[in-house]
Amino acid sequence: MIIATRTTLVSAGTERMLVEFGKAGLISKARQQPERVGQVLSKMRTDGVLPTIDAVRSKLDQPLPLGYCNVGVVMETGKGVTGFQKGDRVASNGGHAEVVGVGRNLVASIPDNVSDEAAAFTVVGAIALHGIRLANPTLGETVAVVGLGLVGLLAVQLLHAQGCRVIGIDLDPAKVALAERFGATGVCPSRGEDVLARADTFSRGRGIDAVIITASTSSNEPVQQAAKMSRKRGRIVLVGVTGLELSRADFYEKELSFQVSCSYGPGRYDLNYEEKGQDYPIGFVRWTEQRNFEAVLDMMAAGKIDVAPLITHRFPFAAAPDAYGILVSKTPHLAILLEYELRAEAGETLVMLAHPSGASTPAGSIGEPRVSFVGAGNYASRVLVPAFVKAGASLQMISSSGGTSASQIGRKYGFKSATTELDRVFSDTESNAVAIATRHDSHAELVCRALTAGKAVFVEKPLALTLDELDRVQEVHDSLEAEGKRPVVCVGFNRRFAPQIETMRTLLGTSDQPKSVIVTVNAGPIPPQHWTQDPLAGGGRIIGEACHFVDLIRSLVGAPIKGSIAASIPRNDGVPPDTATFTLHLADGSIGTVHYFANGSQTFPKERVEVFCGGKILQLDNFRRLVGFGWRGFSRSTLWRQDKGQVQCASAFVKAVKDRQAPVPFAELAEISRVSIEVANALATGQAR
Repeated sequence: MIIATRTTLVSAGTERMLVEFGKAGLISKARQQPERVGQVLSKMRTDGVLPTIDAVRSKLDQPLPLGYCNVGVVMETGKGVTGFQKGDRVASNGGHAEVVGVGRNLVASIPDNVSDEAAAFTVVGAIALHGIRLANPTLGETVAVVGLGLVGLLAVQLLHAQGCRVIGIDLDPAKVALAERFGATGVCPSRGEDVLARADTFSRGRGIDAVIITASTSSNEPVQQAAKMSRKRGRIVLVGVTGLELSRADFYEKELSFQVSCSYGPGRYDLNYEEKGQDYPIGFVRWTEQRNFEAVLDMMAAGKIDVAPLITHRFPFAAAPDAYGILVSKTPHLAILLEYELRAEAGETLVMLAHPSGASTPAGSIGEPRVSFVGAGNYASRVLVPAFVKAGASLQMISSSGGTSASQIGRKYGFKSATTELDRVFSDTESNAVAIATRHDSHAELVCRALTAGKAVFVEKPLALTLDELDRVQEVHDSLEAEGKRPVVCVGFNRRFAPQIETMRTLLGTSDQPKSVIVTVNAGPIPPQHWTQDPLAGGGRIIGEACHFVDLIRSLVGAPIKGSIAASIPRNDGVPPDTATFTLHLADGSIGTVHYFANGSQTFPKERVEVFCGGKILQLDNFRRLVGFGWRGFSRSTLWRQDKGQVQCASAFVKAVKDRQAPVPFAELAEISRVSIEVANALATGQAR
């Protein structure tokens, strides 16, 4: 769903932590993420120091959108979305932006008698509510809330409405006073009040039934105090962030239950629920993220939650830096609201000029390629856009669904504009080429749209996920070619352009003997939840990455592929196979085998290419170190850094746009794509032959 924002709430806890992390130096960031340090060292051993430094710098340079408490008006609903229509006022977990895109299960309609400002607390309220649901308090039970920030104070009100006796604990007297205003008994240790003694008195000497910790601190004290104040078999739920060095004796003797609450309810971090809109059946999962949103809004409508006393600051969206200045300062604050003009709601343009252009050149005239990008993710920002810059392309427009990444990359690399409106990329008359770097399931459609719009197309692999998609691309290409329009399509098969591969191809060109090519890819595992593992969104790793090596074998041999056989280690989690071997038979009698393995060690080279031909051998590790055996005049060649050919691939496309001549014939690209899809289909269906 596309939503025009009216109001957003700044999260005093989460966003302050992210801002402070962003301001920290490299050493401080490393200390906060020790597990990442190990990953960096491992990458250095396999990829080299400089590529690792580049990757780390690029990762740290990526923008992190802030905010998750959004109120706005529906501008557009996606296919299959029901229950919402244009103009509806809704609360969602969208970020701080004039326009946000949010999944249908993360949106809730706002009752007429709930203001925008109140509704901005919906998601924070759902965090508190989910923690309460896990604690499962009953009417009349005593519940302690430790930490009286926004989540804690909303938890106090929700617990009070549920008929619980509530004791609120915080070091800030002002927050304790607010908790008392909402019906809690307040305890303020900074005033010398004894937390455990007060809790004992409050529970009539029986111990607290449930403790909900909403504090944010590195100290272990909140958990330790919670254990000591709890009754036998009491429940402790951690909603905030604290130290977790627990005393076994306290938990053992009382048989305490301890649980960590995950955000705003069931569905969180489930891509099927949050992105694909697959709801949980209410008969089995009563309270999901969305239903928790609705429950909070209902409580607001009934007057059971009062957020007005929590609001301390309001800023127009344009003054957001001032709001964050308050957030990280010592100025007392609680809820900070950002207020938005209704430009997007009124239908104003969503294009942001990063670098106002001067006189423009019509797209059909001779000159440097003017490339627009669709997609601004990690690979585009870290690899693809820099490669196009080095290749000498003129950067025109960049598009992303959220807008934040496109804006950041646009400013960094000198794009003329950034947008969230995909149609603008294809209708722009100043660009004559489009680079597509989106998720795999969109590639075929976007290629067709770009070709139909008269643009030269660079598309990251794969060209298509299915044979039907590939046939459609072929149809559009051939139709334009029949009209004499000379369409240009380049797929990001960069390995064939790598310098060491060029050297191998030159050496192999001196022999007319059939070749035996072995490509070993130590791909390593990735989580099954990653979008590339989704058969519909990413197609799996054979289509999504192993296609590189189908192309590599095809380019080294220089003959068409006539057939294939494949085998894999099966998976039982619904994810397409990612540990597989397949062999290609080529028209000149050569054979090529790809070992694509996800079950190896990271200390082994990630990609190794070996070619046996006419009594001689070539071996290439990680596109850096090439060794020859039996070759007269050649023994070895080592590059100072890994080069997989991304810049050379981009340069070939830039030249192709100028010459209107694709670097690789489309028929060959279609052949490689078709073979990759057929191998993946055979492995996925167990029909590999």
